[in-house]
Amino acid sequence: MSGSRRKATPPSRTRVGNYEMGRTLGEGSFAKVKYAKNTVSGDLAAIKILDRDKVFRHKMVEQLKREISTMKLIKHPNVVEIIEVMASKTKIYIVLELVNGGELFDKIAQQGRLKEDEARRYFQQLINAVDYCHSRGVYHRDLKPENLILDANGVLKVSDFGLSAFSRQVREDGLLHTACGTPNYVAPEVLSDKGYDGAAADIWSCGVILYVLMAGYLPFDEPNLMTLYKRICKAEFSCPPWFSPGAKRVIKRILEPSPVTRISIAELLEDEWFKQGYKPPSFDEDDEDITIADVDAAFSNSKECLVTEKKEKPVSMNAFELISSSREFSLENLFEKQAQLVKKETRFTSQRSASEIMSKMEETAKPLGFNVRKDNYKIKMKGDKSGRKGQLSVATEVFEVAPSLHVVELRKTGGDTLEFHKFYKNFSSGLKDVVWNTDAAVEEHKQ
Repeated sequence: MSGSRRKATPPSRTRVGNYEMGRTLGEGSFAKVKYAKNTVSGDLAAIKILDRDKVFRHKMVEQLKREISTMKLIKHPNVVEIIEVMASKTKIYIVLELVNGGELFDKIAQQGRLKEDEARRYFQQLINAVDYCHSRGVYHRDLKPENLILDANGVLKVSDFGLSAFSRQVREDGLLHTACGTPNYVAPEVLSDKGYDGAAADIWSCGVILYVLMAGYLPFDEPNLMTLYKRICKAEFSCPPWFSPGAKRVIKRILEPSPVTRISIAELLEDEWFKQGYKPPSFDEDDEDITIADVDAAFSNSKECLVTEKKEKPVSMNAFELISSSREFSLENLFEKQAQLVKKETRFTSQRSASEIMSKMEETAKPLGFNVRKDNYKIKMKGDKSGRKGQLSVATEVFEVAPSLHVVELRKTGGDTLEFHKFYKNFSSGLKDVVWNTDAAVEEHKQ
């Protein structure tokens, strides 16, 4: 290394209330989720960050406030808990229980379809969560694999319940009128413009999820959206031969095109196949100590809890985050396509400086037809062409593990996952100069 060595300074991190923010766990068009640590208690959490201006501009304040207040009162073993809510001048922060056992569908990606008993057990936990929230007037409306995660003990938890659909309005007829959700998982009535019942739509999505758990693939999967919609609306699917008669009966009653004749949760709970090995959830429903005063404060014009989001160097990644963030750091195995599931994020290590890494990524992305926007040690890339699901968008961030080691994380934030796969193959070929393929030093820094 040439030049004088600078004196090491503590890493710069954003702090919100008692929480120190870490790496980004997920990102969408409307919000992002970051890893966080409570500096007082030492507890780990996930913080969902919403743009305050967008919330007010889209006139979502009252509904979002109502949804969050309701969800904060929901304490169920199969639903990710909202711990508290804070705000700054520009952001609203929803502090959530950190569940770091991975997505349920990671199991399918690794081992293929699940055995029927195991699939039923997860399905029972999913229905427990959905039933409890429905009883309190909260509907998910976007149930999909990304929202089903496992804790350290393998217990299923539904995330984003009540938050994924906060921008959709219920009209005077009591029905929702916005087609939303992941196409393969949405109910037929959601695809029409006649309105739909949130409870019945959630049940349909649960049925698709059960099918995927047991089959290892989707019941409705077509590259052409119009063909996909037609198959969904007619419920054109077939069950694999290894499904038991009881499982086939349940799935066919759930994937019923008419929401009126579709099986309800009350009926499902009485089904003989469903009841096998069923264990009702056991938890304390006492909510006397729960307050929603923080929710009210977050949506007021109060100037409390202000935070300045400014970084003068890459965010550091501690050993826990490093180990939990990925099982693999080499480029060769970053994209494993199993059971038709493709990774939507990846990462690599580099011994180059953060500024060198940033410059190389920008230099590589532009010839591939991507507009690049840099912000500190983050890059947002957006394709100039529209793909199967709109323009492909990718977010990257550089983390410092040690002065001589950085981890670079890339996440798909918009567009098609397969297109992200193809993009990264081309993108990674231009990063050979900065990528460090040896895992030994990573293991050394974990110690």
